[in-house]
Amino acid sequence: MDRNQKAEVVSALNAELAEVGVVVVTRNLGMTVAQSTVLRQKMRDAGASYKVTKNRLARIALDGTDYTALSDMLTGPVGLATSVDPVAAAKVAIDFAKTNDKLEIVGGAMGEVLLDAEGVKALASMPSLDELRAKLVGLIVAPATKLATVTQAPAAQLARVFNAYAEKEAA
Repeated sequence: MDRNQKAEVVSALNAELAEVGVVVVTRNLGMTVAQSTVLRQKMRDAGASYKVTKNRLARIALDGTDYTALSDMLTGPVGLATSVDPVAAAKVAIDFAKTNDKLEIVGGAMGEVLLDAEGVKALASMPSLDELRAKLVGLIVAPATKLATVTQAPAAQLARVFNAYAEKEAA
């Protein structure tokens, strides 16, 4: 890579880090290309991304973001999993690490809050943003549904009574 390409990589990574809600640092211990491709696909499906960059370029990109504390974790062959949803990247990385022993969770950060490997695991066990939204909508809709059911019940009973009288008269 020449200087211009390195500058483009740094600026793109810096722009991405300014927008994300969480960064998970992983260590790649001899993952194959096929395994990396599977991990990247799972990340994309969850709305996250996974990048392997040179540690020096990643440190430069971390400057000026909330994630500057991560620079101490960038040693050896590492990859950065990022997502806007604070849970998505952590959840995919933890799930993939359970099935693949060549991926190790080093730590991460959520904004300025630095997380160790256990913190990332705890973050991954939380429900995602979409799941929380669904639960919230369910809680909001539940009283209205119950109210509609309760108000509809007497009318339905009256209709059944009238129907029974009509059938009795017809018989």
